[in-house]
Amino acid sequence: MNLPVARAGLFALALSAVAVGACATPTGTAGLTRTLARGVAIVAAADRTDVDRALDDGRHPAALIDFLAIEPGMHVADLGAGGGYTTELLARAVGEGGVVYGQNSQWLLERFAEKPWTARLARPVNSVVRRVDHEFDDPLPPEAKGTLDVVVDVLFYHDTVWLKTDRAAMNAAIFDALKPGGRYVIVDHSAKAGAGLTVVETLHRIEESIVVAEVLGAGFVEDGSAHFLKNPQDARDWNANPSGSGDKRGTSDRFVLAFKKP
Repeated sequence: MNLPVARAGLFALALSAVAVGACATPTGTAGLTRTLARGVAIVAAADRTDVDRALDDGRHPAALIDFLAIEPGMHVADLGAGGGYTTELLARAVGEGGVVYGQNSQWLLERFAEKPWTARLARPVNSVVRRVDHEFDDPLPPEAKGTLDVVVDVLFYHDTVWLKTDRAAMNAAIFDALKPGGRYVIVDHSAKAGAGLTVVETLHRIEESIVVAEVLGAGFVEDGSAHFLKNPQDARDWNANPSGSGDKRGTSDRFVLAFKKP
């Protein structure tokens, strides 16, 4: 390895992450450290795959890890894990003493996730991940109840709408799985104000206020938001789903919301 080049690359990554963090000014108790140092180190791990690294520019994983405020040893869950990009980041964050529940529905597994998800779980770094094949109405296993520090849903909440998930039941189950003070963090593609649920299948976007109302209705309280995935230049009139976004992938305006179980 060319060490000067490697150090330069890591330094550039750190600068990029700090720049992202500067615009990620959450309210409330979210984003406790704001240093991004731990997130940068996790993202820079030498054993991450090239496929994952190719997604980083559009996903800002260091800023997400920082916003989640996950500590070693925590028990967390990734809903709609798909192929496991976020799941592996969580596994690295909780470390050997932690647990990550990676949930996929049967539809997700049959449609595209089974092969990459199985390959992901075979990687040693994911030894702390527990595979959960559950529907979203009841997404977590009984042993998770009351044990989780953080539950994350990245870019899938809108899909639960057109897949006809009982979202009230889903959010109630997540509430039950979290410890008091545990956090529920949702990242999703933003729809235009007033769009509500009308473009969840066509544009794969959802209006932020709908998500807030549904989650608060389950008993959560707001616990901050962040802006590192905001894009004011996004007209929000195109399909944000990876299969339909083409060269716009990773540029959609996305909201990052945190809620807390009292």
